[in-house]
Amino acid sequence: MKLVFATHNQNKYEEVKQLMPAHIELFSLEMIGCFDDIEETGATLEENARIKADFVTKNYNLPSFSDDTGLLVNALNGAPGVYTARFGGEEKNAEKNMNKLLTELEGKQDRNAHFKTAIALNIYGSCHMFTGTVNGKIITKKRGDQGFGYDPIFVPDGFDETFAQLPLSIKNKIGHRGRAIQKLISFLNETNPSKS
Repeated sequence: MKLVFATHNQNKYEEVKQLMPAHIELFSLEMIGCFDDIEETGATLEENARIKADFVTKNYNLPSFSDDTGLLVNALNGAPGVYTARFGGEEKNAEKNMNKLLTELEGKQDRNAHFKTAIALNIYGSCHMFTGTVNGKIITKKRGDQGFGYDPIFVPDGFDETFAQLPLSIKNKIGHRGRAIQKLISFLNETNPSKS
């Protein structure tokens, strides 16, 4: 089965590709010749995921899915939330995003936060939604050089290491995107049981 993951983020694509069963051939936007910057104008993570998946379905007539992920920090009333990728500016720079978050959390006792991933899958003429979350806390200094985004400052509950220090195999198992993707894969296997 050919399936498009509507992302330009190579790190994200590689992370998700590792989770996909062998019978699913995963394509990124670049791999189908799509270089458009699909604007995320939704008010929620779910709406943004749907916008990107719909773009591919409408313009390329291929089964596709997209995710939108938010980091929700308790002390910031759920911010950055839907603005996670551009928290530090429109250029979506991870260092600027992390630096701004660390600055805004200075002096705050409650550093609890959670990541949430929403996935919209367009297949067989309808849209299906899947979500995954992981709880943790924001530490005061960056640690680790794996992963991407806010990974160097997020420690998931039950661990001492940040997402940027943990092996990808563990991150995929316990992380927000991994949990949402597992739901997506279960759905695909149920709708195509001979391939499970």
